[in-house]
Amino acid sequence: MAKKAEPASASGFDPMAFWKEFDPTKAMGDFKDFNAPGIDVQSLVAFQQRNLEALANANRTAFEGAQAMMARQAEILREALEEMRGAVEAMAAQKQPEDVIAQQTEMIKQSFEKTVANMRELSEMMAKSNTQAVDGLNKRIAEGLDELKANIAKAKKG
Repeated sequence: MAKKAEPASASGFDPMAFWKEFDPTKAMGDFKDFNAPGIDVQSLVAFQQRNLEALANANRTAFEGAQAMMARQAEILREALEEMRGAVEAMAAQKQPEDVIAQQTEMIKQSFEKTVANMRELSEMMAKSNTQAVDGLNKRIAEGLDELKANIAKAKKG
């Protein structure tokens, strides 16, 4: 018997499928022929298209930042495994237990310091990516508010 696919949520709405299929140009295009007295529909459509473009750019920036961070995490893991292999080989060459303990202690100290440095690097990478994404949205919000004020002033005159 074939297993029935489960809905994405209790309501059956799948947000990922929605965004994959969502075409902002088509959605906004439906309003191009709309006519309302005193309302510049074309301006509103263009306004929303710019908003959607800014949101898409912010998402792209955040995604690229996450990809870069994951690549760096993989590189850090590879480096750590290589260092661990070298440390195990070096400890195996030690003859005296106290030499092994001294080497383990130094290895733990170096590992801790490197881990803290790597965590700092990764958090700075993510902060930079998030800042870039938010800066683009903040710029668009400021532009949008200026556009809104201009449209209100134009509507009062007209």
